[in-house]
Amino acid sequence: MDTKKIIVIGASMGGFEAIKSLITLLPSNFEAPIFIVWHMSPEVKGILPAVLNKLNSIIASNAIDGEDIKLNHIYVAPPDHHLLLERGSIKLSKSAKENMFRPSVDPLFRSAAENYGDHVIGIILSGALDDGTSGLGRIKAKGGITIVQDPQEAINPSMPLNALNAVDIDYCLKVADIPDVLHRLLRHRQHVEKEIDKDMVQEKIELSTYSCPECHGVLSAIMEDNIIRYQCHTGHAYSENTLLLSLSRKTEESLYNVMRGMHETVFLLNHMGDHYAEGNNPGTAAAYFNEARKIAEQLETVGTLIHNHQTISPDKLNVEPDQR
Repeated sequence: MDTKKIIVIGASMGGFEAIKSLITLLPSNFEAPIFIVWHMSPEVKGILPAVLNKLNSIIASNAIDGEDIKLNHIYVAPPDHHLLLERGSIKLSKSAKENMFRPSVDPLFRSAAENYGDHVIGIILSGALDDGTSGLGRIKAKGGITIVQDPQEAINPSMPLNALNAVDIDYCLKVADIPDVLHRLLRHRQHVEKEIDKDMVQEKIELSTYSCPECHGVLSAIMEDNIIRYQCHTGHAYSENTLLLSLSRKTEESLYNVMRGMHETVFLLNHMGDHYAEGNNPGTAAAYFNEARKIAEQLETVGTLIHNHQTISPDKLNVEPDQR
């Protein structure tokens, strides 16, 4: 494949409509290949290519492992697979989830930056939390072009806002204005060619005090400029916002596990008390019944904790990062 530019797009909640609008507005002879990651459940059928094929004559398909990259083609990450780019070809991966998703935006963006450098145009559309921010930072560090949807237009502004907060974004645009900018970028170089300072894109890695919410392995903190992400030895990776949400969800899950265990203990103690009572051992039966009663009282405290627990995330707290 010989191309001056490749386009990588990431989206999540609200991104389906944004993707459709963007693809509809592209010319049918669009010269660059387009790669899309849209968060979806592993059980959901990959319907996005079929939808896009009804909107534009640019062929859209779920990406296939090992296939060659073609111009004027849209490649969509299939369900439950990361979409990665190699030189001239595509790689699909079932490696660990990043930011609680597979496919995730960051792996696509990072692989594009590493293999295509300043030929990459990265676009973040509507979505929750901040998947794609780290990858967009890598694209910027490698000399690529960065674009985000105007948060005021996005159905869910979190992904664009987080990118704006962490990365020196080149364009913040309404979806309707993105095609014209892409056309100009494909026709003319909009930035000066430069040799990338390798020190700019080196990662600093050190062990953190956190454990992986998924597998409980120690998380390493990976820092690049002012962007930090966490990754365990099995590959699960999190942004700070996603780690906060994951830990909060795991806390709730743990509380319910405690409640379940205590309920089962009460049931068993009462069952054993009944057994001793039937065997004419009233003293022993009373001890078991008394212990069951004490644990039942403690259960009220656990129930209150669960009732008052709230899943914590910037979106839920209505916290919006400051824009640059």
